[in-house]
Amino acid sequence: MFRISILFFCVQFISYAGVPNSRHDLLFNNLATRWDEAVPLGNGMVGALIWKENDRVRFSLDRADLWDKRPVANFQKPEFTFQWLSQHVLKDDIRSVQDLIDAPYDREPAPTKIPAGRLEMEITGFSSPRMVRLDLAKALCTVQWATGVEMQTFVHAVEPVGWFRLHGVKKPLRLQLIPPPFGGDSEKPAGGDSLSGQELSRLGYPPPQLDSGSQFCSYRQEGWGGFQFAIYCSWFYPDEKTVIGVWTIASGEAGHHPLTAARERVNAALARSYDQDFNSHTLWWKRFWEKSSITLPDAIIETQWYREMYKFGSASRRGAPPISLQAVWTADERRIPPWKGDFHHDLNTQLSYWPCYSANHLEEGLAYLDWLWEVKPAAEAWTHKFYQLDGLNFPGVSDIQGQPLGGWNQYSCSPTTAAWLAHHFYLQWRYSMDREFLKIRAYPWIRSVATFLQEHSLRLKDGKRSLPLSSSPEINDNRLEAWFRQTTNYDLSLIRWLYRTAAELAEELGYDSEALTWKTTLSEWPELARAEEDGRLLVAPGYPLPASHRHFSHLMAIHPLGLIDRANGEQDRRTLENSLAELKRLGPDYWCGYSYAWLANMYARAGNGKEAAEALRIFAQCFCSPNTFHLNGDQSKTGKSKFTYRPFTLEGNFAFAAGVQEMLLQSQGGVIRLFPAIPASWDKVSFETLRVEGAFLLSARREKGVVWEVVIQSEKGGTTRLENPFGARDYQISGVKKNDIRDDKGILWLSTQAGQRITLKNP
Repeated sequence: MFRISILFFCVQFISYAGVPNSRHDLLFNNLATRWDEAVPLGNGMVGALIWKENDRVRFSLDRADLWDKRPVANFQKPEFTFQWLSQHVLKDDIRSVQDLIDAPYDREPAPTKIPAGRLEMEITGFSSPRMVRLDLAKALCTVQWATGVEMQTFVHAVEPVGWFRLHGVKKPLRLQLIPPPFGGDSEKPAGGDSLSGQELSRLGYPPPQLDSGSQFCSYRQEGWGGFQFAIYCSWFYPDEKTVIGVWTIASGEAGHHPLTAARERVNAALARSYDQDFNSHTLWWKRFWEKSSITLPDAIIETQWYREMYKFGSASRRGAPPISLQAVWTADERRIPPWKGDFHHDLNTQLSYWPCYSANHLEEGLAYLDWLWEVKPAAEAWTHKFYQLDGLNFPGVSDIQGQPLGGWNQYSCSPTTAAWLAHHFYLQWRYSMDREFLKIRAYPWIRSVATFLQEHSLRLKDGKRSLPLSSSPEINDNRLEAWFRQTTNYDLSLIRWLYRTAAELAEELGYDSEALTWKTTLSEWPELARAEEDGRLLVAPGYPLPASHRHFSHLMAIHPLGLIDRANGEQDRRTLENSLAELKRLGPDYWCGYSYAWLANMYARAGNGKEAAEALRIFAQCFCSPNTFHLNGDQSKTGKSKFTYRPFTLEGNFAFAAGVQEMLLQSQGGVIRLFPAIPASWDKVSFETLRVEGAFLLSARREKGVVWEVVIQSEKGGTTRLENPFGARDYQISGVKKNDIRDDKGILWLSTQAGQRITLKNP
């Protein structure tokens, strides 16, 4: 039996970590000469990459809502329906399906995300830089040249403007805006594919309108359908050796005047002053970093986590579009960006928002859900047209309006995409306990998806339900064999999770009849397919994972959904361990960087800290550019993957951050587990104000295998369950009455009030 000492005085939690410090900063001895190694700045809506070419400093500028939104002609055809697709798949005619649904993605230049342009400044006579630093705490890039010239630049955390200030320069400073090569022959045949990117000239835009003077430069570009955007930059000289400037990008549809808006925005910023904007900018970042922090003995993983959270804070903001493949850092290669810089919902957008929940950044996470809710009517219209059914599904690949872009038909037309998106609505509810959000967004989304899947599914002779066609991203790539006649574990895990969750939320809201409907529907779906010999998860019944593969879609039940959990008992532990063992046996030949980041999350769920940490280190050291951008392929060429290419996408970066957090704290299933996957070699670990389900914030410290202190802050009140981190040892407690804590087989039940703070401490 353990003994609790009740302390009726406040024990102040010691701060073990803080905002990122200089050891986490990006530090180079020169400016990068590639855009994907540049210093990234951003605020969710506008962004910049700072690099150089020859005698020019380049600011590659971007704005998240710059999109060519022309419709895909094939998707207006009457045959663009699931019924037509399934008929051709069942006749083994995959070529016709590919011609209708897949081909436009590679063949047509748009819809696509488009880059904004470059701001270039001549640095002739500056000599070579001696130091380039990205200060993560302040989101400030500083460049120092040997001649004494220093440049500081930042993208304001809230305002859609970027500032730069140079000391030690002689005026006039030469600045120039370079538009992307949008103009040309729109009928020119495609010269690339979705990965390498086609020529921007195929978009066929009219020439830009350029203007410049001694202290300003601007350009306005008209795109498809009357869409326009403009960049405006202005600068001044407060003294003989200093220049200060501001740039912005404004966008608008036909009839709007983005250049006027951009000019007014820059003038307003100049009226506020560099110092005033920098102060408000750093205040926002101070508040961002105060949300959570970690301290690890592994410098590689700790540093990478802070850099990932910096990118997350730079890429996601309410009021702006959510994180796309490259967010506010669209590829500056004078071509259409890889995979059109779009929104891929068979992995990419979902992984990008994994870290926001336990990292206590729910506000930034809402940028994703706000957008999904905004484009929900478009998705419902697509569901009605393509599936000819009521309810809600979502295109697996979409533009900024939620319209389908096509691509591999098995995944762009997957019937369970909206179910995976529903998981984020659920997590937002569980981590915030915001009942209004539950009632007006989370449950309505889940109910609509459940309605669609009820209508879409088939009833078999044995009474069980099945999908007419099923897939498992991205197993068998884009071949006919990528369509399965039996429901895959990917689809089935999402479906089983969805109906279980729909019942849970209906009961929470008092919708008892709906809860009964969802429970009944859940009982009509089969159990997950497991191998008879060792219980590992299969891709589909009778279909084991055939070879090394980048996408662990068949393991969705382990992570992120948590249907398979080691806390559930021996069967699930066996399934979890043997499923991960199979991945190791098949090897990483055809993994991407995000595969390692996702694997770390699954190892953390298995309680295997050693393997989780190793996967994270491989990701950070082998799959990232010097500026920490995830480049998909193995940049180290050390055999971590046979993919050695370098297309930049962000989902691996943010899945990495989530993996670190899973090692430190877990709460799936409503039980809090402290340090559930810490390597034995980690002798000193701590974190502050990470968030768990139930709207509780936790801070904790562990040294030499012993948890010394835990602080639990309750935002909304209610009961939480904590796996006793002290075992049979004595511990002290403050902030709660003895009668409000109960031990049930090693699980501490804590009843709390809103705002209550509880401290558990080794004596």
